[in-house]
Amino acid sequence: MKSAYELAMSRLEKEAPIQKLTDDQKRQIAEVDSEINAKIAEKKVFLEGEIAKSAGDSLAQDELRRQLASELARLEEKRDERKDRIRRSA
Repeated sequence: MKSAYELAMSRLEKEAPIQKLTDDQKRQIAEVDSEINAKIAEKKVFLEGEIAKSAGDSLAQDELRRQLASELARLEEKRDERKDRIRRSA
């Protein structure tokens, strides 16, 4: 007898089949992750350094923190879009 989890997964598989990725797609996704992770690290190092330099100027620090959050969100969105494009290409 199947558990509730197994039944739910079975129903989900029927409604939206899990897409199997090729080795090439997996490699491309890994490259995208690596590239975006590097860009995120670069932005964090740079902007956190700028935040440290602006010690005492809370307005500048707040603006830099907003900029950092915005940049990170933009990069995450870019990562998701590129990975979705790779997944759709079959």
